[in-house]
Amino acid sequence: MSHTPPEFRGRIFSDARSGFHAAPHRYHLYLSLSCPSCLRIAITHALLGLTDTVALTTLPAVPDGTGGGYVALHGAYTATRHGHPGPAAAPVLRDRWTGRIVSNHAPHILRDLATRFRDGDAPELYPSAAEAEIAELGELFEEGINGAAQRAGEREAGTGAVEALLAALDRVEERLAEPGGPYLLGESVTAADVHLWVTLVQLDTVHRWHLGADTVRRIAGHPWLWAYARRLLALPAFRDQLRLEEIHQRHHSRCRGLEAAGAAVQIIDWTAVEPAGSYV
Repeated sequence: MSHTPPEFRGRIFSDARSGFHAAPHRYHLYLSLSCPSCLRIAITHALLGLTDTVALTTLPAVPDGTGGGYVALHGAYTATRHGHPGPAAAPVLRDRWTGRIVSNHAPHILRDLATRFRDGDAPELYPSAAEAEIAELGELFEEGINGAAQRAGEREAGTGAVEALLAALDRVEERLAEPGGPYLLGESVTAADVHLWVTLVQLDTVHRWHLGADTVRRIAGHPWLWAYARRLLALPAFRDQLRLEEIHQRHHSRCRGLEAAGAAVQIIDWTAVEPAGSYV
């Protein structure tokens, strides 16, 4: 039986007098790259060049502990909350000094990595002038694309979810077709690009299995959107974190839905790499 893991929402601050401050080599990330939230964190970690600053351990594609958790994280959860009631789930950002979990809340981990550990020429993933726009786009990706695709794959959902999904994709397509740069917010990659790219990976490698062939062809009929996905795939920070086989393993271990005809209609080849150009 699966349980909901406890939420730890500690934050990292710049001030050394705070409980958790941005000290190099103090923190350790635990991520399963088959999980979309973990994949977003891994891409963010790579974009920021944090390999030597924040340690990262990748976990198995399919949880190997009870209730959907990981054996490797059990000690961290126990150290943080004695007799913790839920599974030892990923993602986890752990404090190596105390052994306790700082956070297992992906949005906070993403933001703290990007704002507390960014250095040098690393991209500014959360520019202050674009905060509201990034939040609005994030809601579109989660509800309009991911949520609608999930509902569309459920046979009883009818056509409303499909139309909602296509409408959301249309909005992103129109935005990408506008002049202004290769990314959603212009000339530089931001957290919105990481979020959208992982959403598109999920759409083509997970949700597609439960959609009709006609629906998948309509999804594929957004040339700007999928050209954008290919363009980001060419960047090492995105490409090197993608584990297609692990995503498939996780999906098939959890999913009990029926496979639909759309499973045979792959939208893009995620193993094909095109020249990236100088985008970041």
